[in-house]
Amino acid sequence: MNITAIEKRQSLAAAATALQSMAKARGGIVSPQEVLEEARKENSPLHSCFTWDNSVAGERYRLAQARVLLRVTVQYLPANKDRSPTRVFVSLTPDRSRDGGYRVLADVLDDARLRDVMLADALNELGSFERKYKKLSELAGVFKAIRKVPGSHKPKTVVGY
Repeated sequence: MNITAIEKRQSLAAAATALQSMAKARGGIVSPQEVLEEARKENSPLHSCFTWDNSVAGERYRLAQARVLLRVTVQYLPANKDRSPTRVFVSLTPDRSRDGGYRVLADVLDDARLRDVMLADALNELGSFERKYKKLSELAGVFKAIRKVPGSHKPKTVVGY
């Protein structure tokens, strides 16, 4: 079945409404397990948001697990005086537009071009963070500090290498 962009937007809007209704009925909070149970119903607006073919869903789940593994892999670098864990891999925006992929963080930091891409990604993420939490006046100082970073006043366009 080929879903048009309009049908997809309508489907997502219906799903959002269903999720909000579920949260309201449950005192303002809804769990992923409750969402999944509701989505199992074929007439639920959430049903089409899930892959029900287990052979396809299983493979997608294993890919999601692999992404998590890459994101959480850390090592303790001797140069770190506090011996805090450091991520080993990083995902750069241009790599995500291809078939995805994660780069070794040390390699990214040693390459000026890749480091610039990582900085642009970080500034874009900080912008998203500010948009999400700008209503919290307690974070005003954090946002002010972020804006002091050169180039942080506007979204960065991240291009391939």
